[in-house]
Amino acid sequence: MKMVAAKKTSAVGQDAQPALPGRVLDQSWLLSQLGYAATRVSVKLKHNFTRDLGAVRLTVAEFSLMSLLVANQDVNQKQLCQALSLTPPRLAVILDRLEERRLVRRVRSLEDRRESIVHLTAAGKDLQEQARRVAAKMNAQEAAVLTDGEYELLIELLHKVAPTPPTVG
Repeated sequence: MKMVAAKKTSAVGQDAQPALPGRVLDQSWLLSQLGYAATRVSVKLKHNFTRDLGAVRLTVAEFSLMSLLVANQDVNQKQLCQALSLTPPRLAVILDRLEERRLVRRVRSLEDRRESIVHLTAAGKDLQEQARRVAAKMNAQEAAVLTDGEYELLIELLHKVAPTPPTVG
């Protein structure tokens, strides 16, 4: 495991001073940690997503689920759980909410009656397309600080750290 050395380190308790108003905190060790950096990015992106997509009233999970349904036909709930790293009860709550809004519908599989296949309704497709345009604009704004090559490398590295497992029916 690679460890990135922090620029400045100090022992806990050694020369410890209480944080004073206006005093800049030493974050050097935290800033060298992958989890901390990823969390900061995640918090910022989720905040901006919620702000920008507030008008369409979709959560990140709902938008992601609907995006999968646009791109894939005959998706069952197990596949959605796997792709989105959701528990079945959490997925059921999301689907219930989307069904109440008439954005998705669940139908029994003709091949296996124990399975439910999830489909976007026409209203769901329209809303997902509207949300996708907003998300693409937000993504472009967030990525503006990166060159095209840096953006592609960042995406590649993130997928290397957290590979997306294949989903099976």
